[in-house]
Amino acid sequence: MQFIDTHCHLYLDEFKDDIAEVMKRSMDAGVSKFFLPNVDAESEQAMFDLERDYQGIVFAMMGLHPCSVKENWEEELNGVENWLSKRKFAGIGEIGLDYYWDRSFDKEQAIAFDRQINWSRDLSLPIVIHSRDSMDECIKMVGARQDGRLRGIFHCFTGNAEQANQIIDLGFYLGIGGVVTYKNGGLDRVLDKIAIEKLVLETDAPYLSPVPYRGKRNESSYIPIIAQRVADILKITVEEVAAVTTANAKLIFNA
Repeated sequence: MQFIDTHCHLYLDEFKDDIAEVMKRSMDAGVSKFFLPNVDAESEQAMFDLERDYQGIVFAMMGLHPCSVKENWEEELNGVENWLSKRKFAGIGEIGLDYYWDRSFDKEQAIAFDRQINWSRDLSLPIVIHSRDSMDECIKMVGARQDGRLRGIFHCFTGNAEQANQIIDLGFYLGIGGVVTYKNGGLDRVLDKIAIEKLVLETDAPYLSPVPYRGKRNESSYIPIIAQRVADILKITVEEVAAVTTANAKLIFNA
């Protein structure tokens, strides 16, 4: 079976001591491609280094994470725009809104999100959306800009069935990660109504490890655990989950 991890931060310090072993375990588990969303200017070089070391397997995205929208947000955005003009990226991400950690920059987050959405249309790149405690607002903003050119993933989807269908109607996919394995995560009551053709798999490593690794560092080798839980919910084989979600990811990223 072949898998794609559509969202992992394997360039972060949590992996600095054993990234070669993490990559080997992940590839041995069947993960053939890894897509890295950017955070901000501080994360760029480590992300580029990992992409260079695993050329053709690891693919960088460029974007400004909503939690990094602070006083210097305009400078950060200018840096993103500059990078997008200089080289090819797999997508624009991770972008969006985060109303969980800090509400001091709500207006600036919305401006940054909107600007990056527009860049994705101009460059024909998919977007990967962070929507913590802000899913309805993110859906509304994407809907206002959807002219047939927008595509991408609502990363770490944990919403309800109505939100899932709104996202799908916009032409987007649901990114499913370790939360699907949590007893009280609630995704089992949503995904059983969603076709596998609308899903992709992700880890968000090093965060949100699936059971039985919850609370420990996440890594891409745990993708088969997520796939098996999706298969159980949808009452299909894990082989079908692997095949369809991999095809979905390749379609989104032109990979």
